Amino acid sequence: MTTAPTVFDRALVRKRLARAIEGRFAGFLLERAALDLEERLSAVSRPFPLAVDIGTPTPIAAEIVARSRPGTAIARIAPAPGPASFIPTALGDEERLPIGPESVDLAVSLLALQSVNDLPGALLQIRRALRPDGLLLACLFGGDTLTELRQAFAAAEAEMEGGASPRVAPFADVRSLGGLLQRAGFALPVVDLETVTVRYRDAFRLMQDLRAMGLTNALAERRRAPLRRATLIRMAAFYAERFADPDGRIRATFDIVWLSGWAPHESQQKPLRPGSAQARLADALGVREHRPDMPSGGEGGTG
Repeated sequence: MTTAPTVFDRALVRKRLARAIEGRFAGFLLERAALDLEERLSAVSRPFPLAVDIGTPTPIAAEIVARSRPGTAIARIAPAPGPASFIPTALGDEERLPIGPESVDLAVSLLALQSVNDLPGALLQIRRALRPDGLLLACLFGGDTLTELRQAFAAAEAEMEGGASPRVAPFADVRSLGGLLQRAGFALPVVDLETVTVRYRDAFRLMQDLRAMGLTNALAERRRAPLRRATLIRMAAFYAERFADPDGRIRATFDIVWLSGWAPHESQQKPLRPGSAQARLADALGVREHRPDMPSGGEGGTG
């Protein structure tokens, strides 16, 4: 097996998240995701006797599950110490889950998995931890999250310092995440995207919120030297020039990608065997059928 590249300084990720939780944690995106989790769970009728929350920064996801599913026992694997909760909690790492195989029925995770180095491995561990017909419901930042900040930093550093350094984490796109679910062995995988646009007075207010979310730069290849004040000011100017609304407020994009998938079970729907359809697609669409082995202009089908 190959070793996953080290994109994130995981110790620094946890340190900065712990600092944010101890302070004035900016949880508005997490609260939005928790409400979405509750709605998604309400659409599933089957019971989940035992659930686990993997890496959500606060107990909010586990508490949602406990309230909306009274018959479900839930525990939490937390990335950092946090506020007291009635949910049983243990500190742990999303990349090394302390969960035995086929031991839980439901796994949830909100805005945590985007900072793991080995996302395919983490998804595989979750799938193995689920009992047959167990469900994963998770969301993470993906796609064009913070694209405006990334572009503003790149332009400012190119102008002021002769080259850009890594400032904003890379985020996986929807298609890649769907492929990762399949690779991990999930049945009936579904990936969908919600784009949330948050407006700020200026780039400095955005960066304050990112710090209060524990989302400041923790890339392994980040530049260690402090950011020059002149470069920071130029970044804010670029941001305002390129991404401001008519009222002067700037936009910040957060793409929240939802993942769902089931541990395989014989009761689940399966795709039809090729050639088993009872009606021809051409008939259903009201068009003439064309087969690759048919001469151009010929008619296909046997009637």
